[in-house]
Amino acid sequence: MAAGARVGRAANASLRKGILAAADSPRVQGLVRRHGMRLGAGRFVAGETLDECIAVLRRLNDQGLYANTTLLGEGVLEPSHTEPVVAAYRQIIERIAVEQLQANVALKLTHLGLEIDEELAYTNVRELVEHATARDGFIRIDMEQSQYVDATLRIYRRLRGAGLDRVGTVLQSYLYRTPDDLDALLPLAPNLRLVKGAYLEPESVAYPHKADVDAAYVEVLERLLTGAGHAAIATHDEALIQHAIAYAREHGIETDRFEFQMLYGVRPQLQLDLVRRGYKVLVATPFGPEWYPYLMRRLGERPANLLFFVRSALQR
Repeated sequence: MAAGARVGRAANASLRKGILAAADSPRVQGLVRRHGMRLGAGRFVAGETLDECIAVLRRLNDQGLYANTTLLGEGVLEPSHTEPVVAAYRQIIERIAVEQLQANVALKLTHLGLEIDEELAYTNVRELVEHATARDGFIRIDMEQSQYVDATLRIYRRLRGAGLDRVGTVLQSYLYRTPDDLDALLPLAPNLRLVKGAYLEPESVAYPHKADVDAAYVEVLERLLTGAGHAAIATHDEALIQHAIAYAREHGIETDRFEFQMLYGVRPQLQLDLVRRGYKVLVATPFGPEWYPYLMRRLGERPANLLFFVRSALQR
């Protein structure tokens, strides 16, 4: 049985690497971009336009779910290219406020110029956090590959130091450094989303095996729950979810101190079950024409998603 489990894990790891490698293939990208949304990408992406996304956010709210949304896109390499991104996020923040949706915004700093200049990214994200704050909104700064962690956390601390509290960021349990990062952030009473981690990282910086990633997740989760601030528990793993619920109950942690976060299109029934049990559940609901890299990461994270995608293609 153990040998079979090891073979299964190895097969999943190989499949994940293959999918993520395919994400860089122009041939695969062209095929998926032409047909992917029609064949099933719409399960994971809330459309290509803001209007399409707003309709999905409204439907999620009607089901008792909260949401965040992200304008999908990769890093920019020219300062002027950040201007339309900032303008688009200002519009998203405005629409969420006007529509009175239970939703917020999540964004990547590389989309705001981090690869060009850290100060540029800070200036852009500060403008958006201030814009959201004036509308009782909230901005989540997503965490990206390990080489961006230091800059991302510096920017987060600068925003908090400037008196901007309606902003949070993300920690990834598969990075060895994460417990130390949490210790450094806890004095800020931070709003932190905890994820396992979605990028292919070298063993020099990240745990290569799922069991170690899960164990690290539990360790960081418990410290986050008992510390100050707010915990956004981002996982579809029912064992981890139940552990969080039991740990919070045993330690008298009120339910307004934490929430569960899941991806649009992944475990929707589990999302609704948690809502019925009285827990806040936020659904990450991205949109935009640049959805291809996001889709490939979702397929790579969970091979079962690839099976869904293939079945959708064959049924048409």
